[in-house]
Amino acid sequence: MGITEEEIRARIRSIPDFPQKGIMFRDLTPLLKDGLAFQRVVQELANRFGGQRPDAVLGIEARGFILGGALAFLLGVAFIPARKVGKLPWRTTRENYTLEYGVQGLEVHVDAVGKGERVLIVDDLLATGGTAAAAARLVEKLGGRVLGVGFLVELLYLHGRERLRDYDVASLCRYESE
Repeated sequence: MGITEEEIRARIRSIPDFPQKGIMFRDLTPLLKDGLAFQRVVQELANRFGGQRPDAVLGIEARGFILGGALAFLLGVAFIPARKVGKLPWRTTRENYTLEYGVQGLEVHVDAVGKGERVLIVDDLLATGGTAAAAARLVEKLGGRVLGVGFLVELLYLHGRERLRDYDVASLCRYESE
């Protein structure tokens, strides 16, 4: 019950000039609205990474929570939320990453990953790779091992995969240009 790249692309809405002029926003909400397509996307990620037997799935705020939570449920493993700075209620560890307009941070609880735990990182979209690389550093800082990094969409023209070259990276739908 896989899903093809063409089927995914048909359910992604492209919105020009959002959030600013010159940006083509890839809106995943039509895909999420299609329950069967959403199920097939999560199953496809499970097919790609499930054989590696992760202990946990780390989802990156916010849309990575949607995919990551569903994938963790399907695989029967723990879910770890990686949140923007200041959103988690207990002791955290933080990794910063650079955006084109400044520096942002990502946090997880200090007990989110145990030593030697095998973690799959999931987010909706791979652009420049900074956020996913920060998530990988968080896992490793806590003693875990990154099994792979999975995305629904990859923007190839931003070369984010280069920042993740030390990891097994999978994307289900790729865009070569805006």
